[in-house]
Amino acid sequence: MTSLDRFDHPLTGRYASEEMQRLFSTGNRYTTWRRLWLALASAESELGLEIPTEALEQMLANLEVTADDLERVREYEKRTRHDVMAHLEAFADLAPAAKPILHLGATSAYVGDNADLIITRDALDLVITRVLAVVAALAAFAEKWADEPALGMTHFQPAQPTTVGKRACLWLQDFLLDLERLRFERERLQMRGVKGTTGTQATFLELFDGDHDKVRALDRRVAETLGFSACYPVTGQTYPRKVDAFVIDALSGVGQSAAKLATDIRLLARLKELREPLAEGQVGSSAMPYKANPMRSERVTALSRWLISIAANPAQTAASQWLERTLDDSANRRLALPEAFLSTDAILRIVHNIADGLQVFPAMIARNLAEELPLMASEAILMEAVRRGGDRQAVHERLRLHARVAATAVLEEGGANPFLALVADDPEVALDRSELDALLDPARFVGRAPQQVREFLAEHVQPVLDEAGDLPEAKDLDV
Repeated sequence: MTSLDRFDHPLTGRYASEEMQRLFSTGNRYTTWRRLWLALASAESELGLEIPTEALEQMLANLEVTADDLERVREYEKRTRHDVMAHLEAFADLAPAAKPILHLGATSAYVGDNADLIITRDALDLVITRVLAVVAALAAFAEKWADEPALGMTHFQPAQPTTVGKRACLWLQDFLLDLERLRFERERLQMRGVKGTTGTQATFLELFDGDHDKVRALDRRVAETLGFSACYPVTGQTYPRKVDAFVIDALSGVGQSAAKLATDIRLLARLKELREPLAEGQVGSSAMPYKANPMRSERVTALSRWLISIAANPAQTAASQWLERTLDDSANRRLALPEAFLSTDAILRIVHNIADGLQVFPAMIARNLAEELPLMASEAILMEAVRRGGDRQAVHERLRLHARVAATAVLEEGGANPFLALVADDPEVALDRSELDALLDPARFVGRAPQQVREFLAEHVQPVLDEAGDLPEAKDLDV
């Protein structure tokens, strides 16, 4: 079977980065298994078990899994029907001195579960870095456009004006909340450790002649060797499957934030106020040459929908575990864990690209705002007319009637909004057209939006970025 005859997964073929693919690669997973076997043997030796030095040296010299190793593993697995046993035999071929002590006291979950936790930890680190890069790009965008008045929208209907930068802060805050959650899950991640077949450590207690302290020390040493400060204190054969549910739920949050941002950009693109980066030679439609569709934002929306749906799988897996373990989690987790991280990685790369190159069209923003601002300014007109001696109730009624006429002219006749002209010609409203125009300065209607942007960036965003260190630059998309 050639590559043309195999399914090409879109996440690895089109969307996810090489860095994230490498973390979930076959080579990294099985090399991590060998590192775990070496860590176990080394810790057992340090605590007094007879482990030949030659065994440890041979294991150390053959940690990296090669293509030839995997071919040998496939042959062994045809016979054993057990992936861990097949890998053990293949490793023993390369480290024959270690064959008698490989996997001593352990169960399959020792390598499988601990490797999953190591990969999850490293993948979370990469996701956190990507979220920080998105935060930095959005912060720069928000600061640049902090003062630019724009028509606010509720229900996608005209509402009180805001600024372009303030709207970006809504997206930015969502990602900061995600960052907080991701860091929380990352910091509380622990190893399964060395727990045995049902989590009782009975085999290890026997190996160490009933010495409980040495068994506990073994657990700690293996965890520390692999970069963890602690192990889950109690487990069955596996680590708590709620851990996967917690982690992927946090990834789902990234998808939610990204989809919100992407949807907003798609709506604003239709209003011609914003546009995502447009590559040279990009084709929007095979039939309509003028098209510049928001394909990046649409891709974010699509991938986010997939990511959000994945979060249900580990939750159901956690709910359906039997007693000390059941194997109906295995095939599901082989799909759910990698796809959740690969999807998150792809989404964040695209969002970073969008945020870094997002185009703003102030003239269109001003035009859309100007069409709606006269009616929104009616309260300001009312207050100024009363200040000049007008009767509030009478002026209010005149403004209401003019608003009705203006709405008819716009909605039914397709004309320009005549509201200001009607008010200027009304003798009961003591304001001429120039005075009315002066009341329509957009900056009067954005409230504290510019100040909110700068306060938010200074007090909540910049401290996070100051601690972030070097962040990856935004990259163009391959497709």
